[in-house]
Amino acid sequence: MEEFEKSPVSVGEDTGMDENDTVENPKTSRKSSSDSESSDSEDEADQKEQLLTLEYELSRNPSNYDAHVQYIKLLRRSGEIEKLREARENMNTLFPLSPEMWIEWAKDEASLSNDSNFESVEKLYERGVSEYLSIPLWCDYLKSVQEHDPKVRDCSADGISKARDLFERAVTAAALHVSQGSLIWDAYIQFEQAILLPIDQSNIQAKEKQVQRIRSVFHRYLSIPLANLKSTLLAYKTWEVEQGNSLDAESDNVLEISSHVASAFQKAEEMFKARAHLEDQITRRDVSESERFQHYMSYLDFEKSSGDPARVQILYERAITDFPVSSDLWLHYTRYLDKTLKAGNVVKDVYSRATRSCPWVGELWVRYLLCLERGLASEKEISAAFEKSLKCTFSTLEEYLDLFLTRVDGLRRRISSASGDDVLNYSMIKESFQQAADYLSPHMKNTGGLLRLHAYWAHLELKLGNDLNAARGVWESLLKSCGSMLEAWQSYIAMEIELDHINEARAIYKRCYSKKFSGTGSEDICHSWLRFEREFGTLEDLSHAEQKVTPRLEELQLFRLLQESKCFTGATDQRVQTLKNTAREKRKSSSSAIDDQSTAKQQKYTSQNKILHEKENTQGLNLAEVNDGEEKKGKVEEQVNEKQMKDNPTKSRLYTDQCTAFVSNMSITAKDEDLHQFFSDVGGVTAIRILLDKFTGKSRGLAYVDFEDDEHLAAAVAKNKQMLLGKKLSISRSNPKQRKRESFSRTAAGEDASNQSGRHGSSVSKESGEHSQGSRTPRVPQSTGRKRDENIQLKGKNTFALPRNVKPLGWTANKPGTRTEEDEKPKSNDEFRKMFMKS
Repeated sequence: MEEFEKSPVSVGEDTGMDENDTVENPKTSRKSSSDSESSDSEDEADQKEQLLTLEYELSRNPSNYDAHVQYIKLLRRSGEIEKLREARENMNTLFPLSPEMWIEWAKDEASLSNDSNFESVEKLYERGVSEYLSIPLWCDYLKSVQEHDPKVRDCSADGISKARDLFERAVTAAALHVSQGSLIWDAYIQFEQAILLPIDQSNIQAKEKQVQRIRSVFHRYLSIPLANLKSTLLAYKTWEVEQGNSLDAESDNVLEISSHVASAFQKAEEMFKARAHLEDQITRRDVSESERFQHYMSYLDFEKSSGDPARVQILYERAITDFPVSSDLWLHYTRYLDKTLKAGNVVKDVYSRATRSCPWVGELWVRYLLCLERGLASEKEISAAFEKSLKCTFSTLEEYLDLFLTRVDGLRRRISSASGDDVLNYSMIKESFQQAADYLSPHMKNTGGLLRLHAYWAHLELKLGNDLNAARGVWESLLKSCGSMLEAWQSYIAMEIELDHINEARAIYKRCYSKKFSGTGSEDICHSWLRFEREFGTLEDLSHAEQKVTPRLEELQLFRLLQESKCFTGATDQRVQTLKNTAREKRKSSSSAIDDQSTAKQQKYTSQNKILHEKENTQGLNLAEVNDGEEKKGKVEEQVNEKQMKDNPTKSRLYTDQCTAFVSNMSITAKDEDLHQFFSDVGGVTAIRILLDKFTGKSRGLAYVDFEDDEHLAAAVAKNKQMLLGKKLSISRSNPKQRKRESFSRTAAGEDASNQSGRHGSSVSKESGEHSQGSRTPRVPQSTGRKRDENIQLKGKNTFALPRNVKPLGWTANKPGTRTEEDEKPKSNDEFRKMFMKS
C-alpha cells in the first residue's frame, strides 16, 4: 500500500480513465468506511438504550399506549422477531390494534413463513378485521389469500369455495361503505372473472354458470348506493358486450338493461344523492375533529330515520374506526344495538371491543355484564368479564358501586330462577357483597351509596340466605363505620319492625337516641322513638321513652337557642359596627363641607363664582385621588393573588386563572369523564371541577374547566350550545376577578358621584342662602359643568338655614386679640337690625 501511495497515477498514462475520473485513495475509503461503522454502532447503542427505557416504562405502567407503539416500532426496526411478536401480543391483550398495525403484523409474518404455514397469517387477519372496520385491511386480506393460499391460488374447488365465502363475509361487513365499498365489489368481480377465463369453451354449461354468477354479482353491486355508480354501470355494460349482448357500452342509459336491474340502480342512485353531502362532510380533511364528529352524529340520525339497521351499523363502525376512544360514541352504539338486536354474538362482540377501547367507562362494563346475562353466557365468562372490570380505573366510586350491584343482581336473578349453572349458590352473592364492602367502605363513609349496598345485602341475607343473624351483622358492620348516619339507624330499625321484632327495635332506639346527628337528626330520632312506642308499645313503654327523650329534647332545644343567639348577636354587632362606620364617615364629610364654606360675606358674586369653581376642581382632584387609590388597591390585590397562587396553586386557580371555562346547564348525571370526552377534540384540559350541592353532594349542573392556554380555551368556548347527555351546554370564558373589579368600580363610582352631587348641592344651597340675605332678588350663578337647576339631594347637616356668624364692624383677621366668645355666637334677625341701625 505504501508503494501505491508513492507512485500516483498520471492522467496521461493508459489507465482506462479519462480526465474527469478521480482515483479513490484506499486510506480515505477505509476512513469513511470506519466512520460509517462507528455511526452504525452508535445508532445501535441508542436503540438498545431506548428499548431498555421503554421496557422499564411498560413494566411500570402497562397501560401506556404510546409506549407500546414506540416499543413495537423499535423492535421492528432492529429485527428482533420473537420480542416483536411478544410485544404485539402484549399490547393486543390490553388495546385493540389499529388497522395499519394489523397489516404490518400480517405482512411481517407472511414474509417469514412459507405458503404451507399461511394459516397463522390468516388468524392474524381474522383478529384484525374483528376489531375495526377497515376496507384496506379487508382488501389486503383478500389479496393475501389469493396469493399465498395454495388451494385458492390453484383454483381448486375447495379453494374457490373458501375464497367465495371470504368475499361474501367482506361484502357483508364492508360493502355498504359508501365511499370505499366499491373496492370490495371490484375485487370480487375480478376474482370471478379470473375463474371464468380458464374454463374451456366446450364446457358450455360450466361457462354459462360462471357468467350468471358474475352477472349476479354485478346486479347486487348496482343496487347499492356507492360513490361510483355510473362507472360501475358502464363497466357492467362493457362486460355484457363482451358476452355477446348488444348494448351501448359508452352510454349510462339504463333503458337497455333489464327492468329490475334498472329500477334497483335508479333507487340506489337516489339514495346516494340523498347521502352525498353527508359523505362529503365526514370524509373532508379540512375540518376539525369535533366538527367531523358532529357530522357523523347527524349522518347517524339520518340513517336511523331511514330505518335500515344494516346501514346504521356500518356507519357506526366507520365512526368507531375514526374515533376509537370516544366513550359517547360507544355508548350510543351499544344502546342502539340493545334496542334493535338486544342479544346475539354481534352485540356481545361490540361490547367486548367497547370495553377494550374505553376501559375507564364504568357504564360500558355494566352494560356488558347485562349483555352477557341476556345472551345466556356461562358463569365463567361473566365472572371473567367482571374480574377484568375491577382492574380498570374509573373516575367515581359510584361506578364501582354500580358494577358490584350489577354483578349481585345477575347472580340473584339466576339463582332465583334456577336457570343458571349448577355452581351458582348464595355464597357467591355473599362473597361479592363482602368484596364490595371491603373496597368501598373506606372511601364512601356516611354516604347513601354505602347504605344502599348494606341494605341490599341485609335484604338478601334474609330472603335468600334465611339468616337473621347475618342480616343483623350486616347492619352492625355498617354502624361501626357510619354510626353518625341517621339513615343507617332508621333502616336497621325498619328491618326489625318489618320482622315484628319490637323489643329488638326498641333496643336500637335506646342505643341511638342520645347520639349526635347532623341537622335536626337528633330531634327526629327522639320523635321517631315516641311515635314507635305509641304505635307498638305499652303505656309503660311510652312513659319510659318520654322520660328518656324529654330531657334530651330540652337539651337540644337549649343548644339550638344558644346557637341562634350567637348568630343573632354576631349579626347585630356587625350591623351596629357598620352603622357606626357610616355615621362617622357622614360626620367627616359634613365637617369638611362646613370648613370649605366662604368666611367673607361681603365678597362680590365674581369672587363667589371663582370659589365655586375652585371647589369643583378640588372635588375632582379628590375623586381622582380616590380612583388612584382604588387602582393601587387593585394592584395590591393582584400581587396578593399571585402570591397565593405560588403558595397554593390549587386553591387559587379557581379565582386567578384566566384560561378557565364556565360550563352551565349540564345534566346532573354528567361526570368529569363526560366533560373530558366532550372537550377531547379541543384538547388542553388540565382540570375539571363540577360544583356539588353542599347538603346532598349531587351535581348542581355547573362546572369549571381549566385549559393549558387561551387557544384551547377559545376552542372550548366555540363549542357553546352543543349537546351533552341530552342537555345543550352553555360555555363561556370564566373571569371572576374581572367581574369582581367591574362590580367594585361601578359601586365606587356610584358612591363617589352621589357624594359629589351631595357636596355640590350643599355648596349651591349655602351660596343661594347668602344671596337671599344680601338682596331680595338673588343672582343664580351660571354652571360651568352640569346644570344647577337639577334636583339635588342634600347630604350631611343642612346648614343653610342657620343664621350666619357675622363678625362685628371693625373686626379684622390681623387682630386676633380683639376676638371674643360673643363674636363667635350666631346672631338673630333682631340683632342684625340693631347692628345696622347703630351703624
